[in-house]
Amino acid sequence: MKPFDPDKYKNIGKSSQILVDENKLYTLIDINNYTSEKQHYRLETERNYIQLFFNLKKTSKVAFNMEHCAVSLQKNESSMVYFKDDKMNILFEMDEETQIIVMLISVHYFHSLFSDDNNYLSNFNNFAIGKPIIETKTTTPSQQVVLHQIINKNDTSPLGNLFLKAKFFELFSLYFSNNEGSDSEYCPFMANEDTLSQLKKVKDIIIENMANPPSLEELSKNVGLNIKKLKQGFKEVYGSPVFSFLLNYKLEFSKKLLIENQLNVNEIGIKVGYSNSSHFIAAFKRKFGVTPKQFTKQTNT
Repeated sequence: MKPFDPDKYKNIGKSSQILVDENKLYTLIDINNYTSEKQHYRLETERNYIQLFFNLKKTSKVAFNMEHCAVSLQKNESSMVYFKDDKMNILFEMDEETQIIVMLISVHYFHSLFSDDNNYLSNFNNFAIGKPIIETKTTTPSQQVVLHQIINKNDTSPLGNLFLKAKFFELFSLYFSNNEGSDSEYCPFMANEDTLSQLKKVKDIIIENMANPPSLEELSKNVGLNIKKLKQGFKEVYGSPVFSFLLNYKLEFSKKLLIENQLNVNEIGIKVGYSNSSHFIAAFKRKFGVTPKQFTKQTNT
């Protein structure tokens, strides 16, 4: 009997993005199931890693070499996993429109981050004798903020990469911190999950109405959050001001529409809120370095 069906668990490709890969010491990966159906992915590792999984949406199941050796994660749940194996197939079963952030830290590098007398895995008796560790817990509000910042960072410059590395270690330290009481002090605009929910509602509203978005004043009244907290909190969570975020989203969405090849350039421009196609073409070129027509040709070759 096979431990898993390789035809079922396809190698992760377009569904994932390696955000940070630091010489195999640590890796940060964003895995998405953009489809409307359950999907199965496989990530092959070549080193002995401490593995952290942060499930952001709906339900996911993560298995290790064998389908039955799995942990199920609900929305806003995380898990730390350790196996002694150097080589491993990490198997993902992801519900529709699900997203997971994966952190892999080599065991040797993990230990180097702490002094010998402060080994954070020394509390796990299994680690000393090489037995597996699977620990699941709720993702804290402060961890959720950092996760939002990671998945919404679109800067591919060296400074953007530095930002993601910083967020990797911030998320790492928050996961292993025992001081959960500090969550309310992490960000003055993230005092509770209600505020985070209000900001998510702002994001949903502007995306739904991208062609004709409401003003900040209208958004403030709609979600019940004053303008100052809305502006500063949104930037803290999503990494950019409200309408900068929307502009970036519209251009990314237009790229998706171009790939689908169902609408022409003028129709796409109108759909994302440009009444003048030349303005849309200019904005697209500033963002991606090519015109929509050039992008379509590159995609179809």
